[in-house]
Amino acid sequence: MPRGFGVLPLSAPGLLAPPAPLAPLEEPVMHDHRRLGRELALFDTDPLIGAGLPYWLPDGAVVRHTLEEYIREAEREAGYRHVYSPVLGKRELYEISGHWAHYSDDMFPPMELGAEQVVMRPSLCPHHALIYRSRSHSYRELPLRIAELGGMYRSELSGVLGGLTRVRAIQLNDAHVFCTLDQAVDEARAALDLIARAYADLGIEAARYRLSLPGEGGKYVADPELWRRATALLREVLDGAGVDYEEAEGEAAFYGPKIDVQIVDGAGREATLSTVQIDFHQPERFDLHYIGADGAKHRPVMVHRSVIGSVERAVAHLIEQHGGAFPVWLAPVQLVVLPVAGAQAACAEDVVRQALARGLRAELAGPEHGSLGARIRAARLVPYQAVIGEREAAAGLAAPRLRDGRRPEPVPVGELLDRVAEQVAARGTGLWGEGGEASGA
Repeated sequence: MPRGFGVLPLSAPGLLAPPAPLAPLEEPVMHDHRRLGRELALFDTDPLIGAGLPYWLPDGAVVRHTLEEYIREAEREAGYRHVYSPVLGKRELYEISGHWAHYSDDMFPPMELGAEQVVMRPSLCPHHALIYRSRSHSYRELPLRIAELGGMYRSELSGVLGGLTRVRAIQLNDAHVFCTLDQAVDEARAALDLIARAYADLGIEAARYRLSLPGEGGKYVADPELWRRATALLREVLDGAGVDYEEAEGEAAFYGPKIDVQIVDGAGREATLSTVQIDFHQPERFDLHYIGADGAKHRPVMVHRSVIGSVERAVAHLIEQHGGAFPVWLAPVQLVVLPVAGAQAACAEDVVRQALARGLRAELAGPEHGSLGARIRAARLVPYQAVIGEREAAAGLAAPRLRDGRRPEPVPVGELLDRVAEQVAARGTGLWGEGGEASGA
C-alpha cells in the first residue's frame, strides 16, 4: 500500500522499528521506562543534544500528543482558558517573583541581550501573573482559570538525570486560578478532583497525599503569617476531600506550602507527579488586584495546580505502570490488521483505511513480515489485532484478538471498529466491555 495512506508495517525500518527484540513482558526489567522506552522506540537521547534533553520518536510523540490533548480537553471542560507564554524572561521578572533570590541555583545562567539579561524560565507562574495583570478584573470575573502546557528549564546536575523522570527541558501541565479568598478552598479541592479523574483515566494510582511544609535552613519566603494562612487552607482542602495525608517538612515551594500527589515506580522510588498550592506571595509581589463589589481594590489569591505535572515524568510513569501496554485511547497503535496470506492483503488494507477514517491509529502487518504467529507476537502490546483469513475476507468479517489474550468470535468489520472507537472515546482502561463474547486465550 502506498505510504500516503498512512499504513505502516509493524516492523518498518528506521524510526518506527524497535532497535532490539523485546524481552518477555513478565521480566521486571521491562518496567524500567528507560529500557522499555528505547525498545519500543518511544524516546531516546544523544550526547550531541545533551544529558537530560531527550527527544521523542514518532510513537512516543503520539503518546505525548494524545496525553496533552486529553489534559487540554479536561481543563476546558473544567472552565480553564489556555494561554501561551515565552520560555524566556528578563532576570528582573524572576527578581520580582522571588525565584532569583530563592531558586537561582536551579536556573540556567542569564544570557546577555544588549543591555538586558534574560533567563530560561524555571517556572510558568510569573508569566501567568503578568497575563492576569495585563487587564483589569472585576470580582464578577473570578475565579479566573488560565492554563498552559509550557516549556521550562532547570539546571539539574548530571548525576540526578535519568530517562524522562528527571530532565532539564520540561513540558509542564500548569495552571493558575486567580480568585477571592472565599473561593480558594473550593478551587483547590476542584483541582484535586480533576487530578483524581485523570488518574482513573490513565490507570495511575496515587501512592499518598503529602502536605509539604517548610523545613529548617531552607530558602523560604520570610513571612510567617503567609505560611500560616496558606497551610490552614490546604489542610481544609485535604480534610474536605476526605483523603489521608501526611505532613512533610522541607518539601514546600520557596513561596508557600503545597499538596503533593505522590506516585511510586516499580522499584519503589517515590516522586511527585501532581501538585496543588495556595499562594499569597506572588499576588503581593506583582501587585495583583481586582475590583470588589465595594468598588475598591482587593488582592486575589493565586491557586497553582498541575494535574499531571511534567509531561516527561507522566509518560515515564505510564510506561512503567502499563509495561508499554498503554490504555487503548493512549496507545501509539490501537489496531493492527493481519491478513493471513497475500490473497487477503487488499481486504486488510481496506480495513485499515476504514479505521483511519474513523480517527483510529491502525497499521497493516502483512505476510511479508513473517508468519502469522510471529506477527501476532510482535504486536502483543497493541490493544487489538484483526486477523483477516479467507473466510473473513469473503464475509466482510474480522477475527479480533485482544491484548489480554481473549479471542472473541469474528464480527463484521464495522462492528469491530465501532467497539474500538467506543473504547477510545471512553478513555478507560478496558478492552471489550463486560459481555460474555470473549473466550479464553
